[in-house]
Amino acid sequence: MLRSGAVQVTTPQGTDISFQLGTRPFNKQNGDAKAERATQARMLVDREIELPAGVVRVAPLEDSVNGIMVIPAARFGDVTVRNLRLQIRNGRVTSIEADENGEVAQKALKEAGDAATRFREFGLGFNPKLKIRNGTGILPYYGYGAGVVRLSLGDNQELAGNVRGGFVRWFFFPDATVKVNTTVIVQNGTL
Repeated sequence: MLRSGAVQVTTPQGTDISFQLGTRPFNKQNGDAKAERATQARMLVDREIELPAGVVRVAPLEDSVNGIMVIPAARFGDVTVRNLRLQIRNGRVTSIEADENGEVAQKALKEAGDAATRFREFGLGFNPKLKIRNGTGILPYYGYGAGVVRLSLGDNQELAGNVRGGFVRWFFFPDATVKVNTTVIVQNGTL
C-alpha cells in the first residue's frame, strides 16, 4: 500500500510532508530473530532486532521529500525547543524556525554537518500493546505503538538510503494522519 503513490503525513500541529518510496526496501521489526532472517537481509538494519518489536521502517527517495515538520517540543542538550518548524525541500531542510529557543536547534543542526539537514526515514508503529503511558507523553523506544509515526533526519545508510554523515535525529508523531494518494492508513494516530 505505501508504495502505491505519494505518502503524505499530517498532524494537528502543522506537519504536512510528502514523499515517494519507489522500490526502496522496508525493514520490518517484528521480533523475528531467526538466523534465516539475517541471511536474507536487504539492508544493514535487517540484521538487527529492535525490542520491543513493532515498527516498519523505510528511507524515502531523498529528493521526493517536501513539506514541513512541526515538532511541539524537542530537546537539544538541556534546552527544550518549542514548536520547531523544519521546512524541507527536495529532501533538505531549508528553514529552521521555532517559537522558543530556535537558535539552539539551528546551531545544533548546523554543527552536526550536512546529514543533520537531510531527511532520513519514515517509520510506522504497528504494535497495539505499546502505548504512551498515561500522563507522561513518553513513547517506548523502537516499537512505539500502533499508528505512531517517526520521521527523522540524518544518515540513512543502514536503510539502503543515500545520506551519509553519521548524524541521526528522530521525531515522533503520536497523532499523525498518513495517506497514500487518497487512502487513509493512519487517522490521528490510529491504524
